[in-house]
Amino acid sequence: MTATVRSDAMEAAVEARAVARFVRITPRKARRVVELIRGHRAEDAVNLLRFAPQAASEPVLKVLESAMANAEHNLQLGRGTLRVARAYVDEGPTMKRWRARAQGRPGPLEKRTCHITVVVEPSADQPAAGQQRNRRTR
Repeated sequence: MTATVRSDAMEAAVEARAVARFVRITPRKARRVVELIRGHRAEDAVNLLRFAPQAASEPVLKVLESAMANAEHNLQLGRGTLRVARAYVDEGPTMKRWRARAQGRPGPLEKRTCHITVVVEPSADQPAAGQQRNRRTR
C-alpha cells in the first residue's frame, strides 16, 4: 500500500494506491463489486460499498479506505476531492484441496484468491458546494 507520484509529458498527475493481496474471495465475485465504484467520487464509493449486499464489498471497502488514507497522509489531499481513478482485480494463487466423493474417491476443490488494487486521484471537476450535478428538471 504505497503512494505514487506519476508524471506524464504534459502534466503531473498525483495518485495514491492501495493493494490487498491474497484475498480469499474469487476474482469473478470481486470484479462484480469493483465495477460498482470505478470512476465514482471516493466518498460516494464508500457509501455504495457500505450498503452493498455482496460479501466482496468488505475487502474492497478496506482497500478503498486505505487508498484514501494514503492520499491524505502521503500526498496531503482532502478526502472530499478524491475520485476512484482505477480499480481492478487480478487473480491470485489457487489453493488445491480435495473433498470426499462417492465410494471414497477424492473430488477436486479449488479455493481461489485475488489481488484487489484501487487507485485514487484528485478530481478535476469538483462542483461548488451546494450545487447538484447531472440533475434533470422536468
